[in-house]
Amino acid sequence: MDYDNPIILNFQESLLRLSDIELLSGPYWLNDTLLSFYFEYLETYKYKQYSMLFIPPQVTQCIKIMEPSEIGAFLNPLDAESKDFIFFALNNNEQTEVSGGSHWSLLVYSFPERKCFHFDSSRGANQKQAVEMSSKVLKFLKVDTYNGFVEARTLPQVNGYDCGVHVLAQCEMLAEYICDYRQIDGAPLLRREQVESKRTDIFNLITFLRGGNEMI
Repeated sequence: MDYDNPIILNFQESLLRLSDIELLSGPYWLNDTLLSFYFEYLETYKYKQYSMLFIPPQVTQCIKIMEPSEIGAFLNPLDAESKDFIFFALNNNEQTEVSGGSHWSLLVYSFPERKCFHFDSSRGANQKQAVEMSSKVLKFLKVDTYNGFVEARTLPQVNGYDCGVHVLAQCEMLAEYICDYRQIDGAPLLRREQVESKRTDIFNLITFLRGGNEMI
């Protein structure tokens, strides 16, 4: 047992330790574990009744580095072809052996619009990765890749560490918009206060889940 870094929450497939929770106090870059946890919460709880799939960073990284013909091994078990919207937490890590990277962005596939929308709080930073990823996803879903990628208008980050916070705030705001309009085009710009409150929102959610006997 790691007494210096104890488990704080065991939620579905996510295991949060003290070191993960401490990242929420800022000013720190959010890691794969926190993004995976929040994606899992959105899919299994908040938007469980909607046709949305939230792909965690670890799976997105595998898809990003694989040949297009091989990504079905990851997406087929998730029943991706039946979903109307698929969210990917994308980073700029180009290494295949280790996790990491220095920047997060959000890529969302919309079946009704037959397009991938990329939301990058540091515009252009992850464009290469997003274009390549969207091409693979569109081919897997048998969608014409011509005009299938959109670099969406996004609230810019004001520091060098809140990209993951932007991804989670943007993701949830889009999910809310999708519930009402069943599309991504026309979604409002993320508000600064939504980003500024997100770390506290996540911490409060973890506290609530612990009180709700989600701790195992």
